[in-house]
Amino acid sequence: MSDAARFRLEELEVRLGYRFVNPDLLQEALTHRSAAHQKAGGRKRQKAKGAGSNERLEFIGDRVLGLLMAEWLLERFPNEQEGALGSRLAHLVSRVFLAEIADKLDLPQSLTVAAHEARAGVQTAANVVADALEAVLGAVFLDGGLEPARQMVRDWWKSALDAQAHPPKDPKTALQEWVLGRGQSLPVYETIGADGPSHAPLFVVRVTAGGLFGEGRAGSKRAAESAAAADLLEKLEG
Repeated sequence: MSDAARFRLEELEVRLGYRFVNPDLLQEALTHRSAAHQKAGGRKRQKAKGAGSNERLEFIGDRVLGLLMAEWLLERFPNEQEGALGSRLAHLVSRVFLAEIADKLDLPQSLTVAAHEARAGVQTAANVVADALEAVLGAVFLDGGLEPARQMVRDWWKSALDAQAHPPKDPKTALQEWVLGRGQSLPVYETIGADGPSHAPLFVVRVTAGGLFGEGRAGSKRAAESAAAADLLEKLEG
């Protein structure tokens, strides 16, 4: 690792409030698949240690975030029913919301992407930085365990949770009301991915309306649709 790259990681550690035992995990969390899969002479380059794509870390970070956020919501709102808690959760873990937190941490400037992707501005795309934030959380979990990951979630999301005086309206209902109120067609939902073992599936849903689309991921199609609707609604209202 170059001195410049090491300095960049150390600066990010300061912003994160966490010092990695294994900094290779943080480097991997910041490596977009375009940088990990660059080719030379028609053959893939040999990957350096810790230089793989951040997709695997995002995979676990997504689940760590869901667990820790659900735990926190149960603590903060002991009298709320599952539906209200689900609405809060879908809003707080939407891709747009994750991207906002990533921007506050200056995460885009720390991402490693292929040169052609950098010229296209990929490192500032909402989905890319949201994925990177989850990857960083996954890296923290693997490096230090659940407690530092829990502390990060509560630090990063505290102001947003404090501002949620009432549960947000069900995202699917709110999205439908938004488009119908403007004379537009009903949202269209599409399951674009499903993976994971049978006992812990992960569904990816895309919803399209108003000329834009949103995406959501969750352990059930219903929850993924809700997350996708929340993602799109934030884009439409933004």
